[in-house]
Amino acid sequence: MMPTFASHLDALGQWRAATDAKLAALARFAREHDLLDDSSAEWFEAMRHRLSGEKLMVAFVAEFSRGKSELINAIFFSDKGRRMMPASAGRTTMCPVELGYDAQDPIGLTLLPIETRLQAASLSELRTQPQVWTMIELDLSNPDGMAAALAEVMRTRLVSKDEAEKLGFWDDERPEDNPPINAEGQVEVPVWRHARINLPHPLLKRGLVVLDTPGLNAIGTEPELTLGLLPQAHATVFILGADTGVTKSDLSIWRDHLSGPALARYVALNKIDSLADPLSTPDQVLQTITRQCESVARTLEIPTEHVFPISARQALAARLTGDAQGLASSRLEAFENALSDGLLPKRRENLANASVDGAKQFQSQLNRRFGEMRRLYADQLVELRGLRGKSSGKVQLMLQRVQAEASEFEQCTARLAAMRSVHARMLKDALADLSADRLRQEVDGLQRVLGGSWLPLGAKKAFVDLCERLRGLIEHAQQRNEEIHSMLVASFSKLNAEFGFSLVADVPLDVRKYTDDLTLIERNYVQYLGLGQAFRLAQPGFQEQFRRMLISRLRVVFETVSNDIELWNKTASAQVDGQLRERRRNFKRRYESLDRIQSASGELDVRLQEVQAQDERVLQLQTRLGALVDELVYVAQIPSAQPEHPGLAAMKAISLDLT
Repeated sequence: MMPTFASHLDALGQWRAATDAKLAALARFAREHDLLDDSSAEWFEAMRHRLSGEKLMVAFVAEFSRGKSELINAIFFSDKGRRMMPASAGRTTMCPVELGYDAQDPIGLTLLPIETRLQAASLSELRTQPQVWTMIELDLSNPDGMAAALAEVMRTRLVSKDEAEKLGFWDDERPEDNPPINAEGQVEVPVWRHARINLPHPLLKRGLVVLDTPGLNAIGTEPELTLGLLPQAHATVFILGADTGVTKSDLSIWRDHLSGPALARYVALNKIDSLADPLSTPDQVLQTITRQCESVARTLEIPTEHVFPISARQALAARLTGDAQGLASSRLEAFENALSDGLLPKRRENLANASVDGAKQFQSQLNRRFGEMRRLYADQLVELRGLRGKSSGKVQLMLQRVQAEASEFEQCTARLAAMRSVHARMLKDALADLSADRLRQEVDGLQRVLGGSWLPLGAKKAFVDLCERLRGLIEHAQQRNEEIHSMLVASFSKLNAEFGFSLVADVPLDVRKYTDDLTLIERNYVQYLGLGQAFRLAQPGFQEQFRRMLISRLRVVFETVSNDIELWNKTASAQVDGQLRERRRNFKRRYESLDRIQSASGELDVRLQEVQAQDERVLQLQTRLGALVDELVYVAQIPSAQPEHPGLAAMKAISLDLT
């Protein structure tokens, strides 16, 4: 059997665990030998949290009756012996469903009432309010009971047209998107706005998050989904029916929500088994499937090889019964391999580069520190060897000289205090434009410009202008940090020349890359400021929700920029503090050793041996540091196993046990 998406994801999980273990060993070594400053400790903690806790979200998007839930069952839950996600004819998933695992939360299904749409609070804010969610426990030992509990996501109720309009399910301006209305003038709407399933499934424990979205173009009625969850997904799977091709509503979803260039998009042409015709030959059926794939590719304006013909139902049945031939006929493995190859290596590469780059930077910092320590030890050895055969008076003169040098060195404290004062002021200026208050002012300014009406005519331009100003704030922060770097280079040069430091200002970081995140947010949000969304924009509740969601997304970007700048500056300050402590320790050790030599004969040789031993210890620490970093680099950069038959034995060794 070919490796599955599950086995590939498990291999990624094992790699993450191995890389995390090497990072932990490096951090533990540094901590045990008093080599870990605050800024480095902060980086290690953040990187290890990223390795162990970073989620990988795959969103499944489709109109109803396209087999979306069945595909999720086939890829992720065939080990349970039955369907887990509700999958039947007609509409099943009525609200967005997140499947993931958080060890801090209880195992179960949590549901957010649809009435929360009438509130201004965003979904991200409601996640922190457990009292507004309904909790249903899941019994892991009872698959049938679990399936029955999960069917809750299908629940609906009938409301008046006016209530449906308030909830966002009815728009007189877009009748094609409205649900049917019964004889009593009532409309069927979901009972729940959002569902979260916390399940200790092996794949979910590895950090996978599966997002199952509702159909019937309901995707466009929930701004939180369109503006928040979908753009955050690392990959989006768009499911079409092989028997229907691309319908008008399919095309609307694709163009409105999935056409962004930043999305990793996969198109699954499901239900190819429905194209089987007893009156047609297998070759004719194959030609029909090929023609349908080509038609879909032309309509969606994507390469034909990006369309994957599959049968989710056939694949699920085959995996439940162990039917290898049926699984091959479903073509699911080809799609899983494409999903794995297109998604997982990139995630791994990003994590590997971040781990290796950070570890090498840490090694460089410590090597500078080790070099400074060994230089001081070398000077001390020369000093001590020069005392051989010298009188007590000579030793006393040496004591006085050390005291004078120490006093002269302490004059640097005033210079350091002045530099720190300038540094703190410049850093404050660099971070001023990245604060949450400044963000809120800018977004509130957008609303003031629009007069609270958010009419489409001026909304789009005002929003684009806002994004341009925000990019300018990041650029300004970049310039300020480059000014800090120039100041530190000049200050370090003087301190090195006058007081014997060996300070080096690292290359300034580049935060301009985060403007790409702003551009992505702009693309996602600007669609809600067009004529097609005029009705929703006119609703006060929607405006407030839009504002809160926007601030939340922007805050993530700006906090990341601020944290990067602060960490870089902390590292620079830590270097100064480290060398200052080491120089003071050296003066103290020199004075104490000379004092011991003066008061006791034979102490000189003992002290020489001690200094030599200290120098050797530093060299051993440096060697051990290099070995630990090399081990990390080796583990982080191990080539991924390829989904080919020659590597099947290796893949079996790391295959996932889903029983």
